[in-house]
Amino acid sequence: MFFGKKISSLGDEELLLLYRRNGKQDVIGELFSRYSHLVFGLCMKYLKNKEDARDATFSLFEKLIGDLRENEVRVFSHWLCTVSRNHCLMILRKRTVDQDKMAALPAEATVVQDALPGTKSEAEQWETHLSNLEKAINTLNEAQRICVKLFYLQEKSYRQISDITSYSTNEVKSHIQNGRRNLKIHLTGNP
Repeated sequence: MFFGKKISSLGDEELLLLYRRNGKQDVIGELFSRYSHLVFGLCMKYLKNKEDARDATFSLFEKLIGDLRENEVRVFSHWLCTVSRNHCLMILRKRTVDQDKMAALPAEATVVQDALPGTKSEAEQWETHLSNLEKAINTLNEAQRICVKLFYLQEKSYRQISDITSYSTNEVKSHIQNGRRNLKIHLTGNP
């Protein structure tokens, strides 16, 4: 009850205010019942798979428990749409990264040393590549290094990185872009 009203009769803004005040899970439950079908539809649009869309929908609402306490949300439906879209894009990005990693790994589980003496196996080459990448990341200035690691290794969004680092979203984008360019220069020797 909120000022004598049932939770189901409250508007989104009132629910958000109530949740920020007391943090009760039934408020998230009400928002879930109102918007889960829309979030599921949006996730289906991006992920093209019912199970993945269902998993994404549930994980989004679990994520809301913390996000709604940390972020001031003015129009819940618009904010939820943006968060849902970003979540799906992060899933798709992770899939692409995982597919790229799998393509870079040897086809067989065991790596056989090449027949020529002195040549490196694919596993050794991969290990060398990862070592070089780690060294290259450590050559970046602190802001670039932090933003690149958060974006690529921890798969955080620009907004999340901005919240973590206190850099503006434009600064985050700039640090990532400059960091990526500096990594390319360091690793390939070409600007």
